Amino acid sequence: MRAVRYAEAGGPEVIRTVDVEDPVPAAGEVLIEVAAAGLNRADSMQRMGVYPPPQGVTDIPGLEVSGTVAAAGEGSEESVRDLIGTDVVALLAGGGYAEKVVVDARQVLPAPEGVSLTDAAGLIEVAATVHSNLRGEAGVTAEDTVLIHGGTGGIGSFALQYLRHVGATTITTVGSPQKAELAAQLGADHVIDYRAEDVQDRVREITEGRGVDVILDVVGAKYLETNLKSLAVDGRMVVIGLQGGRKAELDLGLMLGRRLRIIATTLRSRDAAAKGEIVRGVGEEIWPLISSGDIAVQTGRVFGLDEAQQAHEYFDSGEHTGKVLLEMSR
Repeated sequence: MRAVRYAEAGGPEVIRTVDVEDPVPAAGEVLIEVAAAGLNRADSMQRMGVYPPPQGVTDIPGLEVSGTVAAAGEGSEESVRDLIGTDVVALLAGGGYAEKVVVDARQVLPAPEGVSLTDAAGLIEVAATVHSNLRGEAGVTAEDTVLIHGGTGGIGSFALQYLRHVGATTITTVGSPQKAELAAQLGADHVIDYRAEDVQDRVREITEGRGVDVILDVVGAKYLETNLKSLAVDGRMVVIGLQGGRKAELDLGLMLGRRLRIIATTLRSRDAAAKGEIVRGVGEEIWPLISSGDIAVQTGRVFGLDEAQQAHEYFDSGEHTGKVLLEMSR
C-alpha cells in the first residue's frame, strides 16, 4: 500500500510517499481501507522531530481517518466482526497517512449521518479533543466564559460551535479580519485580533475585569503569562498544544492568589481503553449534534496522498481555516 513517511526531521520537503506492507489486525482490531486522513498539528510537530510517536507505534503520521472496515483480527469478538463493511472514523496513535490502517475497535465510530466520508476524516480528533478537555477536564457549563485561542483552526472552529451548544460565553483570538468574520459566524461572542489588539487587555475589558473561567490553549509558553492573568478566580486553563514553545516562567503566587488550575493533556499517548471511553462519549454527545447540523463540518482544503508535502506547506503557512485533509483517491 502507499503511505507517507518523513525521510528525516525538517520541513515539508522531507515528506515522501512510499510503498509499505499492508498492516495486519490482531484480535480486537479492525483493518480500515482509508478514504481520507485529517492533518493535525501533531503531524507537523512529528515531522519537525519534536513529537515522536509513542513507543511501539508506527512512524507513519496521521491521527485520524475515515474509511470502510475491511477485516477484523483473528479471534475478535462478534461485535468487532460486525463492523466489517461499515463506514467509520477512527482515532489513531499514528498510521493515518496510508491507504490502510489497523486500529483497536474501541477507537472506531460509525461515520456520522449527513457527512461525506471524506469530510468525516477531519472530525474525530477535534471532537475527541474538544469534548474530553472542555467537558471532561475543565467541566465547562453554560455559566462559564471561555477563551479559545485560534478560533478558525480545526480545533477552534469545532470548539466554538460546541460551546454555542453548551451555552457558554466565548471569546476567541484570530489573526486577521477575515478570520474574525468566520469566528463570529461559528458562534464566537467576542473576537480578538491578536495582531492588532492586546489579548489580556481585551479580555479584561470584555469581562469587565473579572477574567475568563476557562482557557483552551494550543500555544503554550508564549501565552502563559497572558493566559494566567486573563483567568478569573478559580479559573482553569487546559493546555493541549505547544505551538509557542514549551518552557516559560510560572508565577505561582498569581496561581495561589486566584486558585488557578493548569491542566495539560494529550490524546495520543493514552491507551486504547482510555481512548475508547473518549470515543464513546463523542458518539453519545457530539455525533447527534453533527448529524443535526448544530455543529457544521469545517473542511478547509483537500489534497491527495501524493500531495502531502503541499498540504503541510499550506498547513504550516497559517493561512488555513478548518481542517486540511488527505484523500486517498485523488
